[in-house]
Amino acid sequence: MRYQSTLRIFGWPLLSVAVGPDFAAMEARGVARGVVAIGDIAIGGLALGGIALGVLPIGGLSLGLTAIGGAAVGIVAFGGFALGAVALGGFAIGVYAVGGGAIGVYANGGLAIGVHPEGGTVIRLFGR
Repeated sequence: MRYQSTLRIFGWPLLSVAVGPDFAAMEARGVARGVVAIGDIAIGGLALGGIALGVLPIGGLSLGLTAIGGAAVGIVAFGGFALGAVALGGFAIGVYAVGGGAIGVYANGGLAIGVHPEGGTVIRLFGR
């Protein structure tokens, strides 16, 4: 399924949807690019997809400013695996990390590794 709205903002369609294969264009996966992008691979402001890239990506693999997903990488990351300046998830790595396993300068979790760790099992780095 493919759809792009006619309304454009800075040359990007307001809404772009690309889900599943497009046999006519010989595409195995749908790549959606738009302010709001929904697809197998989504690129845009609000991106929803298996692989999502954007300002607010939500998906299995999310890369962007505020990433939410199974594996999330961003300035602020929420996910099963979260990597970012502020990371929250099952396994979180960041300056501020919170999760079951947390690695960061400020880490809080069941297993916390960092300069200022707090939580269950604590491993202090570079400290007294």
